Formats: sequence, structure tokens, C-alpha cells
Amino acid sequence: MTTRLAQCTIALLLAAGILFAGPPVEPFNGKNLDGWNLKHHGKGDNHWTVGTAAISTADPRELTASEGGNQLINVHGHGQDLFTKQTFRNVVVELEVMVPKGSNSGIYLMGEYEVQVLDSFGKDKPNEGDMGAIYGIHAPKNPPYRAPGQWNTFRIDFQAPRFDGAGKKIASAKFIKVELNGKVIHENVEVPAPTRSALTGKERPAGPLMLQGDHGPVAYRNLRITPRD
Repeated sequence: MTTRLAQCTIALLLAAGILFAGPPVEPFNGKNLDGWNLKHHGKGDNHWTVGTAAISTADPRELTASEGGNQLINVHGHGQDLFTKQTFRNVVVELEVMVPKGSNSGIYLMGEYEVQVLDSFGKDKPNEGDMGAIYGIHAPKNPPYRAPGQWNTFRIDFQAPRFDGAGKKIASAKFIKVELNGKVIHENVEVPAPTRSALTGKERPAGPLMLQGDHGPVAYRNLRITPRD
């Protein structure tokens, strides 16, 4: 009876998408960039730093970073992307992101599949390139956008592509559910191939989390990754 109850419980958790395979991982230590690699873009400098982000009083399109905080900040645009040394498969990614006016970044699951980060505040009919979109593939549904300089919360439930023993892909990557500021904006969106500006442009069983830094200023905080069975 106990075994049967356990099996039923596992089945219910699987159906709800909340059966986890490991403890949460916090890849950003709040102090430095240990645990991260840079994706270089030409001669662009690395603009990532650690501190407390704020909208620049001189220019609402820029960020400033003061010492003493534990946020991950790309203080200038046209720099380099940042990706974890650790790789992941099926995960739930939770984080907060803040962009200044008109800025642009991205959250890349496995380094290949982008959830767009963009100042889309005030847009009534977002498209496949707006905040929360699966970039170039699927527009977010009724996203609750916040103004530039405010923090937005993402919760991304992601399923990695699957491969057989010979290395042939047998199932595409899928965004099981994406929530923006507590509202579901995607459910069961398959991604047949890597999106634009991906880390390698190749599909594989596991990959890092990548944060885009070659577009505009952006700040991230409270990043947590939970492996999911």
C-alpha cells in the first residue's frame, strides 16, 4: 500500500511538473563572476560587475552600479554574454531582471533557447521580439509589463531536448511554463532549434544558462536554478 501511494504521489507530481531531481543551485554567488564564462563578441569589453543597480540620473537608458550590493549588472551595452560553467538539462529557473529605458537582453536556457528581455512597457500587443517572448517563435500572452527601472520576476519551467543512444534528437526542447510577474505567459511551447544569437547554435543534451550582455544594460538578481526530473 505504501509503495502504491508513493507511485501515485510521484505520478501527480509529474503531471503537475513539480518533481525535482536535485536541490536548487545558485550559480551567482553575489560577490564576483566565479562560476561563469564569457562569450566574446569581437573587441567588445566585459561590462559585467557586482553591486546595486539603479537607473542613471544623467540618462534613463543607462544603469549605474554602486558597491555593496549582490546584483549581477551589465552596466553598458555592446559587451559580452555571460554563461554558467555548470550545465543543466530540465530545470526551473527563477530570477529577477531590471532594464533601463529601451534596453535589451535575454535569458538563454542551455545557452541556446532565449526568453527575451526588453523594455516593452506600454505595449498592448507584444510580438515574438518583446519582453517574455520565446524569441522569434512565440509571443507572450497578456504579459504584465513593468516600467523601466522596476524589477520583473521570471519563473521558467524548461525541458531539454532528448536524444537516443545514437545521438539522434527524438524530442525538441520545450518551455513547459513561463511566468512573468506571477502571470503565465507561455505553456507547452516547443522550440525546434536554437534561437538567434545562441551560444553555439547546436543542440545537445545539456547546456549552461546564458545571460545576454552584448545588447544593452541590464541587471539580474535572486537567480536560482532547480534541476527537474
